[in-house]
Amino acid sequence: MRVAEDAERTTVTVEHKVRADDPPRALQCLARLTTLSNQRLKDAMNKGAVWLTRRGRRPQRLRRVTAELIPGDRIALYYDAAVLAMQPLKPTPVADFRRYSAWFKPAGLLVDGSRYGDHCTLERQVEQYFGGNRQVFLVHRLDREAAGVMLVAHSSQAAARLGALFHDRKVGKYYRIEVRGRLAPAGATGRIDEPLDGKASHTDYTVLAVDADRDVSRLEVRIHTGRYHQIRRHFAAIGHPVMGDPRYGECNADPRGMQLVASRLSFVCPWSGQAVAVSAPAGQSPG
Repeated sequence: MRVAEDAERTTVTVEHKVRADDPPRALQCLARLTTLSNQRLKDAMNKGAVWLTRRGRRPQRLRRVTAELIPGDRIALYYDAAVLAMQPLKPTPVADFRRYSAWFKPAGLLVDGSRYGDHCTLERQVEQYFGGNRQVFLVHRLDREAAGVMLVAHSSQAAARLGALFHDRKVGKYYRIEVRGRLAPAGATGRIDEPLDGKASHTDYTVLAVDADRDVSRLEVRIHTGRYHQIRRHFAAIGHPVMGDPRYGECNADPRGMQLVASRLSFVCPWSGQAVAVSAPAGQSPG
């Protein structure tokens, strides 16, 4: 057993193997192990900061305060008041295909959570949108700082089939970005082929517009590989970093945040065989 609380009870960590003499319910057990009130414990459970590991199974977030514990279970609480006080940004539903759905993730919204909670994530927000009546499986990722269209699956089988499309590069991934400097005249096209992390990486772009007054270019970008921060690293490498990127480039600060939006996904639906394209809502993409 490990229990650690700071003096103000703003962070509390509990890792406990359930014994036969422990209270039978999760909330009661945690209340015995900590000085947190029942209300704060319930909030932590609802927001995904409590975990249960049962013999032979993987750790799962535990949200039901009435959940019955079995001796030998491992219950853990990772309580951080600052994390739990965060207010989640809301994703926008774009399309519902029953087996999967498309969402517009705002910049700043995490895709999935940590051991300290998941209430401020796309995954949890989608679960709550459907009232807990659909499972949610992530099939691809998008940086926290970026906004854009994402697909989520509603069964493990759907996740596998959609995941295979991404793995086999059968999904067209398009982005709208704004970069520092005048890259090329409007209408010009180009490709960046610089390897990333020792692997081949391909980024195609079309210049949509050049704003000479602000010294920026607006582009549509398509990536054919999925390297870590590929677009951000590629354009920084050629001297035209994405505006507002907090990590790559110089002299590219932007009070609006990072100007990179995953604007469109296109693919053939693995169930209907029909071509599908899902796009960001109007007004959500640079340029």
